[in-house]
Amino acid sequence: MALSVGVLAAEHVAVGLVEGTRLVGLLRTLDAEGKGDALRSMPAEEIAHSISEQVEAARQGESLRAVGIGFPGIIRAGVVQDSPNLPQIKGYDLGTALSSMLSQHGQPVRAAIFNDADVMAAGIAATRGQLHRLVRTWTLGNGIGFGRYPWVEGIWEGGHSVVSLDPKEHFCGCGGRGHLEGIMGHRAMRLRFLDLEPEEVFANAASGDERCEAFVKLWHCALAAATATSIHMDGPGEFFVGGYNARFVDPARLDRYLHDFVKMSPLQGSRFEVVATSDELGVIGAAVNAERFVAAGSNRGEHSPI
Repeated sequence: MALSVGVLAAEHVAVGLVEGTRLVGLLRTLDAEGKGDALRSMPAEEIAHSISEQVEAARQGESLRAVGIGFPGIIRAGVVQDSPNLPQIKGYDLGTALSSMLSQHGQPVRAAIFNDADVMAAGIAATRGQLHRLVRTWTLGNGIGFGRYPWVEGIWEGGHSVVSLDPKEHFCGCGGRGHLEGIMGHRAMRLRFLDLEPEEVFANAASGDERCEAFVKLWHCALAAATATSIHMDGPGEFFVGGYNARFVDPARLDRYLHDFVKMSPLQGSRFEVVATSDELGVIGAAVNAERFVAAGSNRGEHSPI
């Protein structure tokens, strides 16, 4: 079976050689300072160079069918149109830069760039034997990521879904009002509760604190509302919830709120599952997405991924 390399580049870079839907060998990571934010201080060209070096090391001299990269932000035709957490790479043609660098290493494969949440969705589908199904994911961290498999062209910034019309809801990092990320994001929660950490908010809510309990209800309602929007656009199904703050999720509570928001009988039947996400899932998903994109391009007589 043909080999591909998958890359997950978010707070740090994780790279692995993938055969089919499994990792071959060790997962490589780049986080020089061990702080989980290796990319924040790197110029755009240096980020591309670091990724290309890791791909070259991971392939172990093997010829590759595809190289897929999961990267945070709005990705169109290989260009990072915006990436709020990595502003230095806004507008950078990461796909072209990486493809050129890979060619210099003697590996003429065009890099396919996907949103990092999309490759996580693909990784979940691949490792669960669900590549024939629609899989959607929410990743709860500093920001809120929405991933979809199978990958299709689009923006898919589900974390910026508008879930409130309250003008006081202004905590989203993008500056927009009423956004899901402005309620659920780790940074947003810290701004809202300047006297409490998110862990304390949920602990206080469980102990009966009315202010914290009201927020925990809003937090779950916001995710249910954004999920309902996806269901009304893309149909029902299972939604996987992962990321650092998935520990706060009460799936039964989400299911109840979602039932209040989705009433048409053909659209009912969705459910939530909290999952442990990992670099390995993202790496496998990036490779799977790239493989499928290359296959689709070959069937159309095309040779250049996104």
